[in-house]
Amino acid sequence: MQSVMLKAKLHKACVTHAVLNYEGSCAIDGKLLDMSGIREFEQIQIYNVTNGERFTTYAIRGEDNSGIISINGAAAHKANVDDIIIICAYASYSEVELINFKPRLIYMNQDNTVSHASNAIPVQVA
Repeated sequence: MQSVMLKAKLHKACVTHAVLNYEGSCAIDGKLLDMSGIREFEQIQIYNVTNGERFTTYAIRGEDNSGIISINGAAAHKANVDDIIIICAYASYSEVELINFKPRLIYMNQDNTVSHASNAIPVQVA
């Protein structure tokens, strides 16, 4: 049996560009891609915290250490510069792979520098 699990997350990244007339994708600072384990051309889900939009696209590599998070093509209608977004990648894992499974969770500052990284989400209390 395969389970679809959260592979990686860039939490509360800030949109730096929204470029309608560009081939559809999301450009992400290359160092953030490397840190998160998200691959270029990998399918990603984007959750816009600012306006509630949710959409699917793919990642492309942005300039290393630039802080770029660019929503491109038709998806540019779903995000504006300075919107706060969550970028997630999911993958299928076998029962054996899940024994040691831990996602890569990267938490962002407002300027798209890394606040901290983790591999667990705190238990939500009532």
